[in-house]
Amino acid sequence: MVSTCITVTVFAQHTYSGKVTDSKGQPLEGVTITIKGTNISTATNAQGQFTLKGANDAVLEISSVGFETRTIKGGSNMAIVLKESVANLGDVVMVGSRGAGRSKTESPVPVDIIKLGTTNNTTARMDLTSALNYLAPSFNYNKQSGGDGSDAIDLATLRGLGPDQTLVLINGKRQHQTAFVALFGTRGRGASGTDLNAIPIDAIDRVEILRDGASAQYGSDAIAGVINIILKKDVNHLSINTGWSGYYDHEYNSLNAFDPSQYYTGHWIDGNTVSVGMNYGLPIGKNGGYINFSADFRSAGKTFREVPDTNVMTNPKALPINTIRRAFGDASVLAAGGMFNMEVPIAHTNTSFYSFGGYNYKNSNAYAYTRNFSAAPERFPTDANGNLIFVPGIMRKTADGSETYYNPIEDVHITDYENSTGFKGTFKSGWNWDISNTIGYNNFHYFGQKTFNASFNPANVNKTNFDDGGFNFLQNTVNAGINKNIRKGFNLAFGAEYRYENYKIYQGEEASYALYDPNKAAGAQGFPGFQPADVVNANRSVIAGYADAAIDVTKQWLIDVAVRAENYTDFGGVTTYKFATRYKVSHNFNLRGSVSTGFRAPSLQQINFSNTQTNILGGKLVATRIVPNYSPLARVAGIPPLTPEKSVNASLGFSWKPAPELTITTDGYWVKIKNRVVLSGQFSADDNTLPAGLINELNNLNVAAAQFFANAVSTTNTGLDVVIDYNKKIGKSNFKATLAGNFNHITINSINVPAVLNTSYLHQQTFYSTREQSFLMASAPKSKFSLGLDYSRNKVGAGVHFTYFGQLTTQGYGYSGSPNPIPNGPGDPNISGSGNGYDPYVTTDDGSTTVPENFLFHGKVTTDIYGSYKISKSVTLFGGIDNLFNVHPDLSVVPNARYASAYDSESGGPFDAIQMGFDGMRLFVKLAFNF
Repeated sequence: MVSTCITVTVFAQHTYSGKVTDSKGQPLEGVTITIKGTNISTATNAQGQFTLKGANDAVLEISSVGFETRTIKGGSNMAIVLKESVANLGDVVMVGSRGAGRSKTESPVPVDIIKLGTTNNTTARMDLTSALNYLAPSFNYNKQSGGDGSDAIDLATLRGLGPDQTLVLINGKRQHQTAFVALFGTRGRGASGTDLNAIPIDAIDRVEILRDGASAQYGSDAIAGVINIILKKDVNHLSINTGWSGYYDHEYNSLNAFDPSQYYTGHWIDGNTVSVGMNYGLPIGKNGGYINFSADFRSAGKTFREVPDTNVMTNPKALPINTIRRAFGDASVLAAGGMFNMEVPIAHTNTSFYSFGGYNYKNSNAYAYTRNFSAAPERFPTDANGNLIFVPGIMRKTADGSETYYNPIEDVHITDYENSTGFKGTFKSGWNWDISNTIGYNNFHYFGQKTFNASFNPANVNKTNFDDGGFNFLQNTVNAGINKNIRKGFNLAFGAEYRYENYKIYQGEEASYALYDPNKAAGAQGFPGFQPADVVNANRSVIAGYADAAIDVTKQWLIDVAVRAENYTDFGGVTTYKFATRYKVSHNFNLRGSVSTGFRAPSLQQINFSNTQTNILGGKLVATRIVPNYSPLARVAGIPPLTPEKSVNASLGFSWKPAPELTITTDGYWVKIKNRVVLSGQFSADDNTLPAGLINELNNLNVAAAQFFANAVSTTNTGLDVVIDYNKKIGKSNFKATLAGNFNHITINSINVPAVLNTSYLHQQTFYSTREQSFLMASAPKSKFSLGLDYSRNKVGAGVHFTYFGQLTTQGYGYSGSPNPIPNGPGDPNISGSGNGYDPYVTTDDGSTTVPENFLFHGKVTTDIYGSYKISKSVTLFGGIDNLFNVHPDLSVVPNARYASAYDSESGGPFDAIQMGFDGMRLFVKLAFNF
């Protein structure tokens, strides 16, 4: 008999636990704890706590991006403090990753990090959108003037795409869009977007701009990228920032006009802006809880700009008197708001409660286009004999008495609020979880001031203020997500989302839209009120699920993959994918790239918006209407229901850190988008070449023309982003240099004209004209570069920033026919020169011929300077000048057809709305208090 003895050895297991904090005692979430020499790892939860099991006497490696790695012997209830890494501090990004943060140079996709606290006081710009316009190379926005609501909100874009093709997050949670949809006098026509200026600058710790398609990670709207706004967590620190700024444009201020009585005027220093912001935080409990409060107030005055010399016969730089917009410039703005950010760990658990949100109120007061009695008496109150009823305080006369005019005022009141509330923690199995609810609301209410409903009985001439109605948008999002560091270098995440959206249009008072006399203009001049037929209450629901994995295949090679499926109750489902990778060629050089599919769901605003305007068409006063996409008129016109915009994105680039002080990143991109939603041109009931059914529907609506939202255009954007950062500390001196640039090119691949409207060149051009195409391609300049040089030593600081805005071209409406007409095609005099932007031509000043009405804006450089002085430990004084040399864009005219093309741009002023702005030199002084 053989006996066998089997010996089993059981290795003892030990439980290691502890809490990881930074040097200030704040818990650090997402810190990786690894048992050295093994693949056993975990990550700290929201309270900085961790637990993992391993062999006795294990050595733990504690690492987190932005902190120095520590290697220590394991134990129980350990208190571990990580020291910030000087080389990486400030380079940690959270956007684009479901796990712990990454260094921006080791991210597989490009991310800009903008610390507003270190840059905002060195410029006259006092709102978030204009600040980012100069700080981020691919961020673009054009300050609008006279745009029927676009004066009140600054819609921004990334990489020349639409304002609604960039997703905005706050602390990683989806931010709602504004209820506003861009219509007239604006870029991004037909699009909505997010009002970044509704977020107090003093509440923001940093802004992360992910410059890559991210629909597979975050859902709709992320075609161009993601802007993630991280709120402050500071405690026991009070900061107060106050400032003043004003424009001193000694060249184009309307006070400098040859005859100032022709215009509205202000002061030699106008656009005076005063701002006050504060931030303070309090600790909550003993486990790192906090609540941080912010508040801001900003009041900005109007600006007035015109060309000084109007003698076009003797001065080649002159323009005729601007009777179209006698009050051209920026609107005044009054804004106030507050925000909070809090997190409270729940004692004796691995769970935290968090909440953040805020409220913002904004009042924008803008001059609309001018009403001149000689040109349009039907827009003025008159007596039974047609004589003008002059209303002092509103109407004005020129010095020679030859003209009476007035400018209606569009007064917009906007309220905006958001709140996110949730719980997050870690299960015993090591899975991190997060459940939250985010609600956002935006209300946009129009009022008409110092204007008239000219069709009123003359006895009502004193009715000069109107409630025009408005619209609002509500979005509520419920999120649930889990992720786990399965092993070192492998993070897996899953999640689900439910989103509810509601959009409403509410009518104005009857006098704001009604027609009482068919021979006069209906409704309030400037912006007529919403009618009962416009009223809508629409909603939809969205369900989504996603999966995301980040894998370190080797120590050098990282792969990110993501997939997301969404289903909308109004148009069905869509699935998107993303693959991103980074390869570490050396310890300081990384290659990176990505390929993804993306989408943007048509907004409820685009689906449901409608409005009726009174316009002059063919010399006649007529009513024109934007009809909802679902209307019978849209179906008769062959306009199909709106569907999602779909994209394919690709990027390839590198990050290089040749020295601790120097970082270089370069990223090329290619974005192809199908079926972009745009606003069509106006189809007229007088066009007997249209289908009879369409003309009948127009007549049934009692309107002369109508336009629609449609999936009309497919485009390709290609470009290159370059960012070079240099930071050097020498003794008590600090020097920083940043060169950032963007090259961008937009191609229109196709225009999807419905078959019903694709019967002639006239109808093709009416659907989406060459003028509209030029505006789409001018969404961003062909190139944009900024160079910032900053130096500080002890109490003194100074800097100079150069910004180059590259060339772009837009077109006018066109009021003359082509010299070489092609029947029923480009140049046909029945098409060109219609004033609708169809192959626009204008007559030359000498009357000899006609030329294309192309407005060419050459590249220009602006120069900003500042200085600072630390008065005491707690008080710093800043002062400087933006646009030191008072540089303006080119005038919106055709050089040899100045008289015919003047004021025929989108803005109706001497300048079009382009990225560098037109207000000129801006002075500022600021005081920063820190306690």
